[in-house]
Amino acid sequence: MSYMDKYHFWRNANLSEQVNAELDAILNNDEELKSRFSSDLQFGTAGMRGIMGIGSNRLNVYTVRRAAQGMAAWLSATNLPQKAAIGYDSRHNSKEFAEVCAVALAEAGIHTWLYDRLAPTPMLSFAVRELGCGCGIVISASHNAGAYNGIKCYGPDGCQMTDEPAAIVTGEIAKIPYFVPEKKSFSAFMKEGMISYIGQELWEKYYETVLREAVEPEMIEKASLNIVYTPLCGTGNEPVRTILGRLGVNITVVSCQEQPDGDFKTCEYPNPETDAALNESYKVAHSAPCDVILGTDPDADRVAIAVPDEGGFKKLSGNELGCLLLDYILKARTARQDIPAGAEAVRSIVSSPLADRIAHHYGIEMKAVLTGFKYIGGEILALEEAGEEERFLFGFEESCGYLKGTYARDKDAVVASMLVCEMAASLKLQGKTILDALQELYQTYGYYLSYVQSIELTGADAMEKAAKMMADLREKVPQSIGGAAVSVVNDYQSRVSKNLSTGEESPILLPKSNVLELVLGEEGSVIARPSGTEPKVKFYYTAVGRDDKAAKARLDAMVSQMSR
Repeated sequence: MSYMDKYHFWRNANLSEQVNAELDAILNNDEELKSRFSSDLQFGTAGMRGIMGIGSNRLNVYTVRRAAQGMAAWLSATNLPQKAAIGYDSRHNSKEFAEVCAVALAEAGIHTWLYDRLAPTPMLSFAVRELGCGCGIVISASHNAGAYNGIKCYGPDGCQMTDEPAAIVTGEIAKIPYFVPEKKSFSAFMKEGMISYIGQELWEKYYETVLREAVEPEMIEKASLNIVYTPLCGTGNEPVRTILGRLGVNITVVSCQEQPDGDFKTCEYPNPETDAALNESYKVAHSAPCDVILGTDPDADRVAIAVPDEGGFKKLSGNELGCLLLDYILKARTARQDIPAGAEAVRSIVSSPLADRIAHHYGIEMKAVLTGFKYIGGEILALEEAGEEERFLFGFEESCGYLKGTYARDKDAVVASMLVCEMAASLKLQGKTILDALQELYQTYGYYLSYVQSIELTGADAMEKAAKMMADLREKVPQSIGGAAVSVVNDYQSRVSKNLSTGEESPILLPKSNVLELVLGEEGSVIARPSGTEPKVKFYYTAVGRDDKAAKARLDAMVSQMSR
């Protein structure tokens, strides 16, 4: 079916006047027609994400309902509990999409619990586990701009859906026609008891669980810690302030970003990985008492911080904060002598190898897994199945995602915010700052500087361009990058690691993934990875030097060479 055939199919489907008006408005815009109807929005292991609007390649009540019907068909064919949990964030249509999903699941005889108000992604993961559900859904586009929304799908362990069930859901979706009317309304299913709201008791249980993950909570009141906090108009406002308030943190909230706002008017791109996301926080922190600036993304699974520095503020990278939190946790637990035998931490392969050196210093195993927090969740699941989940101490990925504890299987900005405040308070009582602690790490283990470069591709063949970029790099591996020789090539697609000096090959014991890592001995690495959902290729650089200046020079040379 051509894109125009799809357009006319939608226009003639007897939909609402509002939908027809939107369709009529684009009739003479060929580029918009192609964008909306040349393909269907794809369901993957992270669910679906896209621009909201009418069309088969847009997120709307019709594509959302079809995806939820596919989830219901998959769950109904399993021996998993026929129960589901749903959460949603502050974006436009999130609540409506959540109710659409709840109806689709209830129609299939699946009892569905729905959060009664905005709730972070990690709280959905927690609810799936606590309520004994077979699956879960979060309506969120995470840190994307306001035009986007999405469906994140979770398995019974509270972890994002893995490849095998996601493939089955994709197949089920393909069988489902568009515009199948609802059998009953949301309110009718609520009255029957097939859909129920998640009550306050589960919120309280989540709070109690997070507070148990504290390492040295008594430090916070002793230090009289002051933070400036922004929820970036998202879901973090209630849970983050509740947890930090109970621990005695003095909080100044960025008022213009306190309330939910699907337009994100004061932060067009609400991604805490970017410095611009904290611009409003910097304004507030210049006049408020501030030891730390803390910001969580709209679904509160990511957190970033900035700290006072020479009259201004320095934002830390996800890698820097991850390594600091790891060191803080391991140092405190080593002092208490309560680290369990066989303890381990987990990072994604694109996160800083500085974490490996820190873990080794404390005698802890650091495992590296593929990108995506579901792989960190998979490591926790393996420990849980062996009855040894207490061995998991901490997990992180460079994109500002952190988790301590096994109560959830996705990154959690709420627990990470608590740990940041503990660490900052502990350092403050020692007469140190977070930047002091970071410099101590570099002086102890070497200066590890990281940078992520995102190459965005355009045109109808953008995804093909991304694939060619990866193929070309595999075919023509550079002998050196930034003046450092390439010593090892780790190809996660062929699952082979090759030592270029000896020619020796060894297997990579991770799932197959289109990722290529070029190791520069002890001097750094470059990792290339295409996005699975967007036409872009990401390059993750790590440069190691004897001091900050040397590491920065190497990093600049590496980026310059790879950008040619």
